[in-house]
Amino acid sequence: MRYIPEPFKIKMVEPIRMTTEEERRKLIAEAGYNLFSLKAEDVYIDLLTDSGTNAMSDTQWAAMLTGDESYSGGRSYYQLLDNARELFGYEWIQPVHQGRAAEKVLFPVLIEKPGQFVISNTFFDTTRAHVGLAGGRPVDCVCPEGLDSMHEAPFKGNMDVGRLEAYIDELGVENIAGIVMTITNNSVGGQPVSMANMKATAEVAARHNIPLVIDAARFAENAFFIKSREEGYADKSTREITKEFFSYADIFTMSAKKDAVTNMGGLLGVREEGEHVPDVRSLVISSEGYITYGGLSGRDLAALAVGLVEGLDEDHLEYRLGQVAYLGARLDEFGIPYQRPAGGHAIFIDAGKLLPHLPWNGYPGHALAVELYIEAGIRGCDIGSYLMDRNPETGEEQQAPLEFTRLAIPRRVYTQAHLDVIAEALGEIKKRAEQVKGYEITWEPKVLRHFTSKLRPVD
Repeated sequence: MRYIPEPFKIKMVEPIRMTTEEERRKLIAEAGYNLFSLKAEDVYIDLLTDSGTNAMSDTQWAAMLTGDESYSGGRSYYQLLDNARELFGYEWIQPVHQGRAAEKVLFPVLIEKPGQFVISNTFFDTTRAHVGLAGGRPVDCVCPEGLDSMHEAPFKGNMDVGRLEAYIDELGVENIAGIVMTITNNSVGGQPVSMANMKATAEVAARHNIPLVIDAARFAENAFFIKSREEGYADKSTREITKEFFSYADIFTMSAKKDAVTNMGGLLGVREEGEHVPDVRSLVISSEGYITYGGLSGRDLAALAVGLVEGLDEDHLEYRLGQVAYLGARLDEFGIPYQRPAGGHAIFIDAGKLLPHLPWNGYPGHALAVELYIEAGIRGCDIGSYLMDRNPETGEEQQAPLEFTRLAIPRRVYTQAHLDVIAEALGEIKKRAEQVKGYEITWEPKVLRHFTSKLRPVD
């Protein structure tokens, strides 16, 4: 595919400051070789995350002007409630300021005693951290195809249902607080989960009376993958697919800063209001704000109400997934290895394969991300062993199954020309790949270390 049909036109632009390679070498060193510590103004193409970095529509901006800023019972809250209940079919919907806030108030309620396990197709960093902070123990259970970056399969984000059953038998059902289905599966490359796999996982959860939670940050992308790839769903709308998918779970958490195309916001939903809701509601009030605003302004609630609907627009989703696929096709021209097929929100470069001379504890994913910034001012991030916090029991480093550099593409922000620059910059790095140095950490916090650690190159 040599072009991307973009279902929008540009009304306003933001200038980007250009830097030299010499300047970038100095800037990344001053940032302790941590890409999160760079100033955004010193970045040319920012692919650090697709969370909250999207371009909102004129309809969303117009809705913000009518946002109701009442402390309790504002109109914007009820507009959001109506849209969310219609899309997901859940009785109780709680707005929060972002996805990790939903995790922060859910997992202390779900995990009833220290040491309980929570099993996921793969946890992303904040979810894994909040399980641990609540006293739980996260366990990843992705299908085998998800761990082979060069293997082409339509649903590489799936839960390994057989292994899930084995974990339940081994650990004991009383020691499992919940099962989490992450859609799309971020840590293995933005790979989708099939409806069949969701049904099978739900059957296991229901049979053992274990709560099933959807980490729904990229629910719309997952729905479009199902429509495009799964038998029996081509004629169903993404709204119909979304409602069916969510019907198999009990709870969902959502960072609305992704597929709801907002700059701030999140949701927590419970399908049938029951035993968990009063405790969660109390935690929301004590940590997020009153339940009808949940840490958000009325204008943010209004933008979110619109964005939930717009994010499921099929023209938008075809463009969205097509943009990532286009970048993947350009990388094929340069022989750059990545998690195949291209994911929904990002390209995950297999840095372990591109930089085979670096050991896993030299953080190949991070090393490639730093090199890409030096080469062209492009900011990505590690999704590999650097992302993994130390084992909380032993203090030892943990090796990730794959060493990825994630290039997350914000929605409606960058053009095809920007994607061409990314591909060509990676092509240049490949020519000198054996010269890329690994990194070691000189300082790190106890939790979520990749956000604030300091590093240095290893000679």
